[in-house]
Amino acid sequence: MSTTILSKVNYLEDREVEAFIDGLIATNEVISLGFINQHGYNLTVQNGDVYKHFIALDYLLRDGIGIELACKLKGLDAKANLNGTDLIPKIASKALVANRDTSFFVYGTEEPWLSKGSKALFKSHSVQTLDGFHSVKSYQAHFKEHHNTNALNLVVLAMGMPKQEEVASLLKQTSQGPLLVICGGAIIDFQGGKTERAPKVWRKLNLEWLYRLIKEPRRMFQRYVIGIPKFLYYVLIDR
Repeated sequence: MSTTILSKVNYLEDREVEAFIDGLIATNEVISLGFINQHGYNLTVQNGDVYKHFIALDYLLRDGIGIELACKLKGLDAKANLNGTDLIPKIASKALVANRDTSFFVYGTEEPWLSKGSKALFKSHSVQTLDGFHSVKSYQAHFKEHHNTNALNLVVLAMGMPKQEEVASLLKQTSQGPLLVICGGAIIDFQGGKTERAPKVWRKLNLEWLYRLIKEPRRMFQRYVIGIPKFLYYVLIDR
């Protein structure tokens, strides 16, 4: 399964990112965007349904040094590291100044971070929100009721893997107008100030994962201390 996931990824150079974002914002289609990191890779190997939801994403970008390593082992060119925490604010900024009607949605996390993060990401624009503790069908129903069939509907999902990828699939089935749905993980927690970004030097050294483990050892222990050895095993045995 995982080799297919690596083959699914849209590997981009830094110079290609701006045009890629412009294409997303200009879409008249129903499209989904996600990110694959070491944790997501593990989930796709361990669960067939999760794998299907990742494969169903229209665009999948490489996030992190783990996937870069996996690419090297498989003879793939990993190109630029495009994590959601950096890329999604760029997408939002372009959407805010684009010459088209846009409806904004954020599904995930909890208050007060949901409101704070949504405001930080989309400024003074009105945003439809729903916290991250509802059933996947609840987000589908909310979106069906509130989305605009005559505008771009930009949805940021901030409920983490693998729930957000399943919701993205449901929203694509539901939308009657242009849709860009983005699987954003902890983006709203970062934007709202709940979760602290690693200092730039840590990020340049590709050690943001270690910084998060140090800051949140209980929550990140399973993902990194247990998850990284599993990830390496999955990559090495995959043919």
